[in-house]
Amino acid sequence: MSQTSTERLRDYLAQLPPQSQALLMREFERAIERGEDTTVATFVLEQLRKIVRGTDEAARPRTNDPARILFHPLEPFLVDGNAPPRPGQIRRASLQPVWQWLVREGAPEPAQELDQASRDPATGHSSRIELAARKLQLAAAEAIFKIATHQESTGQRRALSRIVPPDMIEDLIAIASVLQAREAFDTLDSRFPSYLRIFGEPQIVTATSALNVPSLQTPQLLPFALSLVMRRLTAPWQIIRLAIRMAASDDEIRVAATPYGIAVTIALHDLSRLAAGLRADIRRGHFDNVSEHLKMLHDGVRGLRTELDLRSDSSWGKQLASIRADISNSLQSEIESVPGRVRRLLRQRADKDIPAAAQLDASEVDEIVALIDFVAVCRTYAGELAINEVTLRTFSDLQHYVEQSTEALVQSLRASEGKNRAYRQLQVAAAIRFCNVLFGPDYASLMNRAAENAMTGERKSSRAV
Repeated sequence: MSQTSTERLRDYLAQLPPQSQALLMREFERAIERGEDTTVATFVLEQLRKIVRGTDEAARPRTNDPARILFHPLEPFLVDGNAPPRPGQIRRASLQPVWQWLVREGAPEPAQELDQASRDPATGHSSRIELAARKLQLAAAEAIFKIATHQESTGQRRALSRIVPPDMIEDLIAIASVLQAREAFDTLDSRFPSYLRIFGEPQIVTATSALNVPSLQTPQLLPFALSLVMRRLTAPWQIIRLAIRMAASDDEIRVAATPYGIAVTIALHDLSRLAAGLRADIRRGHFDNVSEHLKMLHDGVRGLRTELDLRSDSSWGKQLASIRADISNSLQSEIESVPGRVRRLLRQRADKDIPAAAQLDASEVDEIVALIDFVAVCRTYAGELAINEVTLRTFSDLQHYVEQSTEALVQSLRASEGKNRAYRQLQVAAAIRFCNVLFGPDYASLMNRAAENAMTGERKSSRAV
């Protein structure tokens, strides 16, 4: 880029809000990690870092970035997007404005010490960086608590809005609390394996003991401690078992009366977000992860319904019912659309209605195969997700129609003429792929041999004439 183009780019980037700058930085860093457009991404990222840090010095590697070092204890709790986070989460977009405030006025001297330590090539990841980071973490927590607790309500919100946008103010106390309690979280983190495939009684006892630390039992920090444990669970919804154990009952009133009742709120929130993600994937036609998401939703809904005694008119009961209804509505409309799409593709057409050089859209065939597999997967989890009737009916209709259509299409190959044979072959090939999903590879292989025999018999007949 020319100097003029570079200046225009920097002027544009400098006008963006801090949260937009932070979002762009993350996206370009991820693009570099994926190896996508590295030249452009590296250049724009360098300009963004110069603007954010107010310097034209070469940008340092991300691992030596002082803001990243400072906020490293928050990594397990960060979420992307600007939607309100659940208890135990912090929006990633809040970090850059907080860093800029700390450098500017919140804790400038400790921030400068960490910046210098991270720049010194002789220190690397030495104890000097660690000491500077811990000093800044404590200073940052103190500064945030001071501005958050020593103002009148109106003035307090005005003062906090100087640090982050108004819709992110709630993240500030969470950031300060986690930074202040870093050692407690490090100790908690070290007491668990990377993954807990089973969260039975022995693991629950271990978790309860590890969580029994006064600094982690506050209403502010307990959700983060539970989130840290939850990250290790193969089935995250099982975090509710800690709340049930603490209440010594599965009655939702007794569970809600304990501090650990927040675990149920967290589990319900995550199920709701997972349901929203499933709905978005279905609308975009992305079915790669649908099976995994359906299993997680099925297991989570069933787990909460069976392990907790929820009342239908309670807040938790209504929320779980809403999640089930949301899943059911999202899946039902998509399931009901599949037979129509299959019929449009496989319907028998008269020779005169088949245009010359007619083709089937390969991408549409792939999508319908994915949709049929989607219906088959839904059948596995239909009962708990309130889609049992529509799924069983649709799957049965698909089996009946595809079986009859495949046999009819194979027979049509014997009588088809040259200009139509290629199109009917494409229809048969698509039908056989559908059979593979609906009936298995053995039946699909049988129909494939029948199609080959039909074509061979037709050619032999032509030669005999």
